Amino acid sequence: MKPAGVILAGGRSARMGGGDKFLLDLDGQPILDHVINRLTPQVSELVINANGDAARLMRFDLPVIADSIDGFAGPLAGVLAGMDWAFDNGFDQIVTVAADTPFFPEHLVTALQLAIVSEAMPLAMATTPDLERPFNRHPTFGLWDVSLRNDLRQSLNDGLRKVVQWTKPHGCANVSFEGFAFDPFFNVNTPDDLETARKYLAQHP
Repeated sequence: MKPAGVILAGGRSARMGGGDKFLLDLDGQPILDHVINRLTPQVSELVINANGDAARLMRFDLPVIADSIDGFAGPLAGVLAGMDWAFDNGFDQIVTVAADTPFFPEHLVTALQLAIVSEAMPLAMATTPDLERPFNRHPTFGLWDVSLRNDLRQSLNDGLRKVVQWTKPHGCANVSFEGFAFDPFFNVNTPDDLETARKYLAQHP
């Protein structure tokens, strides 16, 4: 069974000057549309984790779920919201992606699922090769076992905010994605990043 997909769109977009950067235009459509189109074939159902007025996202015709943890608790709060939604809707796993990353691999979910089976772990996280470190983690791109939701809730209520700090004790497979001509986890943080994404799409429509 394919997992539920959760698009993490709860960030504050500080480096873009605030607002919803995932609604910015990229090749004639919002960045979020690119993310939805890439993730939809890989999952059974799809939801958006976003805070604030959900009406601004009605055009995407997807459920919108907000963080249940007060304040800005980071991506783990979005993961928890996704886990709670998935539990209520009969899913054992969720896969998360960032709303500002339009080029992530089309086999992301398959690779993450294979890793948790082969390594017998409840969690998996995307990584890419790094010359200075063993690998470069992409913590918002992961596969999460929904049964851990109450543990995550307690950890967040206790003040934990770093993804790796929570995943490591539970066992997390690091899944390497390599061989791409362009960084598949390139995310649009700044106006310059948006121009880079536009140029890439112009060269690779």
